[in-house]
Formats: sequence, structure tokens, C-alpha cells
Amino acid sequence: MKEEHTSVFFENNKLLFAVSTVLLIIVNILSCVYAYIMQVLLDASTGGNVKQLITILVETISLFLVFFVTQMILNKVRYAFVRRAMSQYKNKVFNLLSHKSIASFVNERTSSYVSILTNDVTVIENGYINGLFDIISMCTSFAGALLLMIWYNWMMTLVVLFLCIVPIVMSVLIGDKIVHLEKGISDKNEKFVSIIKDLLMGFPVVKSFQAEEQAVNLFCDENTDLEKGKEKRKAAEGTIKIIANEVGSFIQIGVFLMGAFLAIKGYITAGVVIAFVQLMNNVMEPIQSLPALFANRKAAKGLIAKMEQYASNNEVKDGDEVIDDIGEGIQFEQVGFSYEKGNYALHDISFKIEKGKHYGIVGGSGSGKSTLLNLLMGGFSNYEGNIYIAKKEIRDIKRECLYQLLSSVQQNVFIFDNSILNNITMFKSFDEEQVNRAIKMSGLEKLIHEKGFDYLCGENGINLSGGERQRISIARCILKNTSVMLMDEATAALDAETAKTVMTQILEMDELTSIVVTHSLEKSILERFDKLFVLQNGTIVEAGTFGELLKNKKYFYALYSLSGEQN
Repeated sequence: MKEEHTSVFFENNKLLFAVSTVLLIIVNILSCVYAYIMQVLLDASTGGNVKQLITILVETISLFLVFFVTQMILNKVRYAFVRRAMSQYKNKVFNLLSHKSIASFVNERTSSYVSILTNDVTVIENGYINGLFDIISMCTSFAGALLLMIWYNWMMTLVVLFLCIVPIVMSVLIGDKIVHLEKGISDKNEKFVSIIKDLLMGFPVVKSFQAEEQAVNLFCDENTDLEKGKEKRKAAEGTIKIIANEVGSFIQIGVFLMGAFLAIKGYITAGVVIAFVQLMNNVMEPIQSLPALFANRKAAKGLIAKMEQYASNNEVKDGDEVIDDIGEGIQFEQVGFSYEKGNYALHDISFKIEKGKHYGIVGGSGSGKSTLLNLLMGGFSNYEGNIYIAKKEIRDIKRECLYQLLSSVQQNVFIFDNSILNNITMFKSFDEEQVNRAIKMSGLEKLIHEKGFDYLCGENGINLSGGERQRISIARCILKNTSVMLMDEATAALDAETAKTVMTQILEMDELTSIVVTHSLEKSILERFDKLFVLQNGTIVEAGTFGELLKNKKYFYALYSLSGEQN
């Protein structure tokens, strides 16, 4: 596990940690002093010295007040540290995830990240952060009590140390098992979150196919599996505590008997015996708790390492070439790509995109149209051949530069559970004039007039129609004002008239280079493209203007004739 992923807890947080640690040590030392006061009180009472009793009473009250005030300050400072530590850790995790490539992210389950940022962080907070304070507290309490015991009687202290070997060995032996079980629970949590997500998102499908019983069975199976894992984890931790408690009781009785024997022989006073018994609480609690605390902290470290592994899995390496313009254009040279080895989605693709022109991509379902746009967006780097932008291989270009040049409108639009304005601007600041231009060009004027900028879209845009969600996506890209716009059947959810209006406005933007995957073969739109590329089975079989392709009377002509949109 890399040091940087644990050091994030202490960034700009060292002072709070240091103060918390010092106060924690003071509190535990003061708790040991209570045993000394009890010894002095008992010995003073047997001696009949009332004046000494009053003095000790005043000292006890003073100690209590100091103890109370110190604990109150510790409580505030400690939880301020925990809040900042966990906030920084979660911010760090999400920041790392945001730098993953599109290809890496889409090939992993989002439920894994949901589990990391919810279930795992709770375990890390309790086991790693709070566990660290608990370990410091227990060790300080143990050390303070041990020193006081040695001061009282070294022989009895040796007996205590000898008997403490058993729980220490037990901690080492059982700790690894706890780590393994905690990792298993984390994995089961991921599966559980995944099944919940699938069942809730697929609720309409479940109802329409009357598969409620099967859905309940799926949920129950995953839920039972998760709870069984938790049961094993709790049972293992409980075993540690039971053994530790039994060993602790045995040690305490042994110390009491040893103390009674020494008191009878006159080596120590009755007050010292009581002090030893009191100090045994400071010794036994660490002995009983430390095995589980160390095991939990080790398990939490395992979850931090798991997060690091997820964050480091990046299928696309970022380039180092910096560009701010597409130059002469974009060029594909004998590009091939397959999602599965030997099964090509694209094969021998070669074409050129000139700056400021508009291109359409047509073809049947599964012909590779969307895959082509994904490659251009830098979604995958394991393609054959070359893709150039401004004569730079796309694999060598920094992703930040690439996304500043390209914007993409997808058929499946994601909408945040926020206002219409924030969904258009993606939470960035833009001039009012720029926003109004994007709204007008995307056909959103009616929606804004009726509902306003602050209207909440709902989870994934549930309060909007499919067409309204698509217009927001188009407005995003127009507002971003990139050199190149990629559209993957972006007007499919719009009515024919709106789709025609939106496409016309985009194709009239002379400064824009557009590459449009379209399902619509309407003549008035296709005629506006400078060039059309026709895909069939992952290969470009034809290319040319609308008129040229019709004259050829080949594959495009057949598609166009079957579409019924000739008029």
C-alpha cells in the first residue's frame, strides 16, 4: 500500500492529530493516578489521619475537574481531526476515480465505487482512524499502569507481564483471519449494492415481465450471502474478545491472590493491593481490546489497498502531447478494433476529416458507428493503425487537451438531480449570452419559459421527457464551444420537426467540425453534410455526398430506399 493513500488523512491535519494525541495521553495518565489516590486514601484511613484525608479529598476533586475539562477538549479536537481526515480521504478517492479513462470506468461496476465510498469508508473510519486513537489510548493506559505497578512491587508486575503473553500471541494468530473476512465482506457489499441497483433501475422491466418473485429471490440470495459473511466476521471478532476476557479475568484473579499473599507477609499494604487491582483495569482493558483493534486496523488497511488498486486500474495511458486546435483535421489510417480478440468491430478504416466541415456516418445496426466515435474520444487505445489529430497520434495527446477540442452528444443522456441550468452548464460559470445562445440552438426555449432555469430535473432527469433530456445534452456541447462535435444518434429522442431544426442549426455553424452518426435518412438533412461515410460490418463501403451515393446505387442506395424517407 502506497504511503500517499494513508498520509492523506494527515494532510493539513497534523496539528489536530498532535493535540488529540497529547490530550489522550494526559487523560490516560490521569486515569492511572486514580489508583494511587485510592491507595493513599485506604492507607490514610487505616492510620486514622483525618487531616490527610481532607488533603487527599481536595486533590481528588481537583484531579476530577482537570480530567473532565481535558476530556471535553479532547472530544472536540479528536472529532474535528476525524471529520477532516475522512473528508480528505473521500475527496482523494473521488479525485483519483475522476482521472480514470472512459474505457477503464465503463468496464468496471459502478457499484464497486459506491461500496468503496459508503461501506468501506465506514470501516476505514472505525478501524483505521478511530482505531488509531483507541490503540494510542490503550497503549498509554497500559504503559502508565505498568510503570506504577513496577513502582509499587516489581515481583507482582513480572507475574502480570508473564500472563500477558497469551493475548498478544492470540492477536498475531487471529489478526490475518479478520483481514481476510473483512475483504470478503467488502466484496459481498459490492455485489449487494450492484444487485440493488440493477433491480431498482430495472423495476419497470421486472413488473412488465411479472418477474417479481425472481427479483425477490435474487435480492434474498445476495442479502443472505452478505449477512453470512458479516456473521463470520463478528464471530471471529467475538472469539477474540471472549478469549481475551477470560484470560483477563484469570490474570486479575492471579494478581489479587498474589497481592493478598504479599500483604499478609507484610511486603505491601492493603492500599497497594487495592491500587494494583484498580490498575489491573488499565492493564486488562488493553489486553482484551488491543488484539481486536490491531486486527480491525489491519483489515481497514486492506480496504485502503483495495481502493488504491481500483484507482490505479487505468486501461488508457495519458499522452504528453499538447494541442489547442485540430490543425488541418482528423485522419484515420487503416484502423482496426475489437472488443473481443478476433472479433473485429472495425476493420481497415481510413478516412480524413477536414476542419470546418460536416460529416455524417450511416449504416445498419452493429456496423461500428458508435465504436468509431468512441475511438475518436480516446475511449480505447488498443486499436490497430493510427488516428491523427493535427498530425499527432491520439494516443500521444493529453486527454485534457483532447476533451477541450471534442465534445460528444450521446443517445443515452445522463441528467444530474439538479437544476436545468446546472445540467446545461455542468456546474461551470458562463456568460448569460452564451447560455441563451445554447438554449436557442438546442430548442430549449419553451422548456425554460415554462419551468425556469431553477427547475429540478430529478434523478437522471425523471421530471423531463426524453426529448427534453436530449436537448439539454445538445445545449451542453454547444455551450462548451469545442472545435469538434460528435453526435451519436443525438436527435433520436426528438420529434421530427425539432430534430430537423436542431440539426440544421448545427450544420450551419461554419466554425464547427461535426461528425454525426444518424439513424435518420431524411433527404433535407443528408444533403447538408459535406460528406457521408457508409459503414457495413465494421468497414467503410462507400463515401461521398448524398447525391453521389444515390447515383452509385449501391449499399447506401438500398438503405435509403428501405427507409421510406425519400420524399
